[in-house]
Amino acid sequence: MISRYALQPMAEIWEEEYKLNNWLRIEIAACEAWGDLGKIPAAAVEAIKEKAEFNTDRIKEIENQVHHDVIAFLTNVGEYVGENSKYIHLGMTSSDILDTGLAMQMRDAGQIILSKLKELLLVTAEKAKVYKYTLTIGRTHGVHGEPTTFGLKMALWHTEIERAITRMEQATEVISYGAVSGAVGNFAHLDPYVEEYVCRKLGLKPCPVSTQIIQRDRHAQYMTALALTAGSLEKMATEIRNLQRTEILEAEEPFHSGQKGSSAMPHKRNPMISERVVGLSRVIRGNALAAMENISLWHERDLTHSSVERVIIPDSCILLDYILDRFIKVVKGLVIYEDNMQANIYKNRGLVFSQELMLTLIGKGMRREAAYEIVQRCAMQSWSRRLDFRGLLEAEPEINGRLTAEELDTVFDLAIYKEKVDYIFKRCGLA
Repeated sequence: MISRYALQPMAEIWEEEYKLNNWLRIEIAACEAWGDLGKIPAAAVEAIKEKAEFNTDRIKEIENQVHHDVIAFLTNVGEYVGENSKYIHLGMTSSDILDTGLAMQMRDAGQIILSKLKELLLVTAEKAKVYKYTLTIGRTHGVHGEPTTFGLKMALWHTEIERAITRMEQATEVISYGAVSGAVGNFAHLDPYVEEYVCRKLGLKPCPVSTQIIQRDRHAQYMTALALTAGSLEKMATEIRNLQRTEILEAEEPFHSGQKGSSAMPHKRNPMISERVVGLSRVIRGNALAAMENISLWHERDLTHSSVERVIIPDSCILLDYILDRFIKVVKGLVIYEDNMQANIYKNRGLVFSQELMLTLIGKGMRREAAYEIVQRCAMQSWSRRLDFRGLLEAEPEINGRLTAEELDTVFDLAIYKEKVDYIFKRCGLA
């Protein structure tokens, strides 16, 4: 079940009004459950539902006196409800609404993140299909390796986003648990029905066992899922930044009319959004570490996790939502320079075909070590003397004596680098 607020903007989920509204929903649901059990008169339950409200300014005023946010909230609600407020928060402890309310916020935030991940999934699928056979140079260690296709780069991103969606779905499921079990979680002053009713009504599941709090491994899993997603976006954004370098220029962020790249250099078109994605992902990753530190608490609870979470959880959700939104726009508007991709393949004068040449020589009966030595020797001459690789091969007796001109044509044919693309796409579900 998705909260009726789940489609609101991410920032709204983390506003005080949203949080307090969740607290009120929890308290009202608990009163309804107690009413079902005959602990609260039906008329009192109806009066509470009709009158219960809160005022954020008044709550802050009370909190300045009592230095307790939940007591300030309950006091303010009681001012609206009157005599029947004695039934509110019956048998409950502060964390019953703090943690259950936080679970609602994290669940709703998770749904927004999932919706944007699914949008990015569609965008990468579209790009993968458009550039399925567009050849580009593959790089290992930043150095030219062998040709691949830009569509395969996009297919790679696509499958990684699929994994991010799976992790986010699992993390959202794990965090969608409530606890209304009392001071140390033993239901001494509560009927378990109250917890079951509240959770069912609010679209959560009851924790099988809790202490005064919901255990923080759930929150750490959620925060880790956010961090892993941010890490994937960082990886993709880093690739765009590299491909936009002047010396490469195979892909580029969209650059809009009127946009400026530098206050000093009018010619600049910088990958600013991708750099922002990379920078903010570091914040999210750091927050995940803080969430893991929150798992270990003293006995049934302490407060060391609380102040941390007030910062890291809203910040990470808002930041990931933001960089997802920005990165979707980058990928949608990505400028592709296919002519530069083609030119870059041949930038090293044919050296990228060295493996195919070596394998062809092995197929002709040459020992692998000997084939490697000959091909490497010719390759290093081409590299150091800036000579055409094929020209050197044609002048090499141990090669031209084994391979015909037609066979060399096959060695230097780009077709093999597209042969298995259909197979890979089918395996990725992109066929």
